[in-house]
Amino acid sequence: MPDIGMMEMLVIGVVALIVVGPKDLPKMFRKLGQITGRVRNMAKEFSSAMNEAADESGMSEMTKDLRSATKFANPKAMAKDMMGDMMDDIDPSKFEEGSATRAIAEKKAAAQAATKERIAAMKAGEAAETSEEPEEEPQEPVYAADTEAPEGPVKVIKPADPGPANVEPERS
Repeated sequence: MPDIGMMEMLVIGVVALIVVGPKDLPKMFRKLGQITGRVRNMAKEFSSAMNEAADESGMSEMTKDLRSATKFANPKAMAKDMMGDMMDDIDPSKFEEGSATRAIAEKKAAAQAATKERIAAMKAGEAAETSEEPEEEPQEPVYAADTEAPEGPVKVIKPADPGPANVEPERS
């Protein structure tokens, strides 16, 4: 549809009023409305006829298949869709006590819990950065009761990212 603003419509109205005259202007607008309605009706009929023809020839099914196939163009999305929520709930109690499978499941569950904690901490950090709250004071490091705090500046070392859990069973 053309992008016509109020000024353009006002100019068109004034020109139509001068050319057609005030007596015949309502008749002209009525006729223009009827023609517009007929054109819209014809377009709707054409569109419905094309949709019926597509349904009869099976094109709509092919379109659905094509759309479902395009979501697999991204390998990451494809793997996520295929795996679903299978890896979300690793339950070590399903396996026999002392089996290698249970040990692997326990490692995966622990790694998954740690990953969820890291994600939650990252989201909390992002939320704190975007909020208007003042930054928190850095906390003093906590030492065990049997050791003393070292003299001089304290260097806090964060533990390295453990990465994914070892999925191979340990060999004795």
